[in-house]
Parts: sequence; C-alpha cells; structure tokens
Amino acid sequence: MEKYTNLFWNSLKIIFNLPAMKSRIELVLGDITKVTTDAIVNAANRSLLGGGGVDGAIHRAAGPALLEACRMLEGCETGQAKITEGFQLPASHVIHTVGPIWYGGNQQEKELLAACYRNSLELARDNGCTTIAFPNISTGIYRFPKKEAARIAIAEVKKYLFHNKLPEKVFFVCFDEENFNLYEELLDEGLPTAN
Repeated sequence: MEKYTNLFWNSLKIIFNLPAMKSRIELVLGDITKVTTDAIVNAANRSLLGGGGVDGAIHRAAGPALLEACRMLEGCETGQAKITEGFQLPASHVIHTVGPIWYGGNQQEKELLAACYRNSLELARDNGCTTIAFPNISTGIYRFPKKEAARIAIAEVKKYLFHNKLPEKVFFVCFDEENFNLYEELLDEGLPTAN
C-alpha cells in the first residue's frame, strides 16, 4: 500500500509542477548574440578558437578577448562544456560546448548531444547562472537531424529543470524559422515524465 501511496504523491508533484516547468522555458526567434542572459551557449568546435555559424558570430560579437580566454582553456571534448566571460556580449558568460558531427546515428551522436545540454546546464548552475540561452547545437555544418536534435535538447532541459532550481530559466534561441517551428511543435507536445 505504501508503494502506491508514494506513487500517488509523486504523480501529484509532477502534475502540479507542469505550469512551473513551462514558465522556466522560453522559445525565441532571433540572434543569440543579442540575448541578455547570465550565460549563452556557444556551439563550438573542439579547438574553441572560433569557426563558422553561431560559433563565429559569438566570437565576433564578444570581441578578441574571447579568443584569448578560449586559448587558455586548451580545447574541449565532444559532449563536454567549458565557460568564459561574455566580454562584449550582453550575456555575462559564454558556455562553450562541442556538439557531435552526425555520422548516421551510430557513433553515440544522440548521447553526446544530450551530454552537451546536461553539461552546459551543470556549468551554468555551478557558476550561479539564473538564465541561460541555447542555440540549435549540431544542426548546422555538423548535420544533426534538426527534429531529433530539438527533441533531445527539450528532453534534456526539461529533465534537468525538474531536478534543479538553477538555472531558473532556459531560452531556446532559434536563428531560423524552421528550427523555431520544430521547437514550438515539440514544446507543445507536453512534458516528459521525470526520471
């Protein structure tokens, strides 16, 4: 009987937390370099020394001091994350994470992408960040299928927020309408059960 009672109360907790969880996630169509948050996430390459896409845009907007700070980090492995100041960005910090290149789904790409979100959130929490903004990691030149990447991003963020108070708010910042529409559709599907 006690097992069923606990299950009942745990279910109620999940139900009552649904509105609170939804208020902690916001979808934005725009430029991540213009977002004012405690941290923005950079979809970086392993060198952390800048590149194309969102990585290049963040380096340009932050100014040359970001490159110097990234040199001190000595790179980053796929799925991991490292943090620097935001320098000339509106965001106080940049969390650099290296997403996986898509090789067809047989090289642990899904697990590595999930790790990017989880490790970025942990780094934000450990540095007292109350707000964080994510781009669409690995969906550009790394060719990760956009819908699957969005599904992984949303699931990881929701799972993390369910168990942690920080960050208080997560923004998914989509540069293009295709990604924005995918995220909007998946966010409207509801919340996964907490594990």
